[in-house]
This record gives sequence, structure tokens and C-alpha cells, in this order.
Amino acid sequence: MSDEAHISAEQSGSGTPSRLSVALGNGSGSEYSARAPGTRSQEAERVTTTACAGRSEKLPTIAKRKDFLAANSAKRAATPGFVLQMRVRGDASSLKRVGFTVTKKVGNAVIRNRLKRRLRALARELVRTHGAAGADHVLIGRSDGLTRDFSKLRDDLRFALKKVQK
Repeated sequence: MSDEAHISAEQSGSGTPSRLSVALGNGSGSEYSARAPGTRSQEAERVTTTACAGRSEKLPTIAKRKDFLAANSAKRAATPGFVLQMRVRGDASSLKRVGFTVTKKVGNAVIRNRLKRRLRALARELVRTHGAAGADHVLIGRSDGLTRDFSKLRDDLRFALKKVQK
């Protein structure tokens, strides 16, 4: 006969509690149990809105590959830091959309994301005011966009937006 037959299936309450039994690690869990799941407290809402208060509103972005491919056959302007492609959509909307892409030739993911953040900041600043209404604007990052002074990138984008709108 094996020893396993005589082991009780019940566990004693003196063992250490599981790590997941305490809500969010604060020990009490009382303020979280009364709320419905998926809702946030007013304090969390306030922190979220004040953290983003310094930023300007985001532009609508291009997400579908077919829109990027369509912009590839449109007008373009090359600068040392990026290439701008602009395609007038031809729909009734006057919405200015923007897309960002950086190839793996530029560098690893950290470097590509850094360049995309710089391009997003440029687009937020200039495409809203200088971009063409009802058009898709695609910014393709180049490796010089990382080291180029931001004010020069801003001037390059102004030049490129004027050039593609002629």
C-alpha cells in the first residue's frame, strides 16, 4: 500500500496565503471590492487627464497597409531626415491623416521608435496647420532624422509640405 492513500485532501489554514488573494497589493482590498470591474476611480481619471494636458491633441493616423501603399504612388518630397508622401484621398472628408514608418535599415526597435516619436512631434505641430485638407501624409524616417537638429527638421517639414501641395 502506498503512503499517498493516507494524505488528507484538505489543507490547513495555517499555510501562507496565496499572492493573488490581496487586491492590488495594498493589504485591504476594501475600496476595490465595491467598484464594478473595469471602472476607474475619479483619482485615476484626474491623474490621466492632467498628465496629458501639456500635449496637443493627436492627429488621426493611417493604420491600414493599403493606405500606405496608395500614398507611395503620390507626391513626395525628400529631405535629409525623412521623406514626405502626400495623397489627396478624394473623399468628402476634410480630415488630415498622418502615417509614420521607419525601415529596419535605420536601426533596432529602440532607434526606430525614437525616430517615430520625433516625427510624431513634428506632425502634431505642423501637419494640422500646414497640411492639405482631405489628404493622407506619410512620413518615412531616415537615419539622419535622429541626429538632425529638431528646428531643422521642422523647417524641412514646412518645405516638404509646401512642395507636395504645388
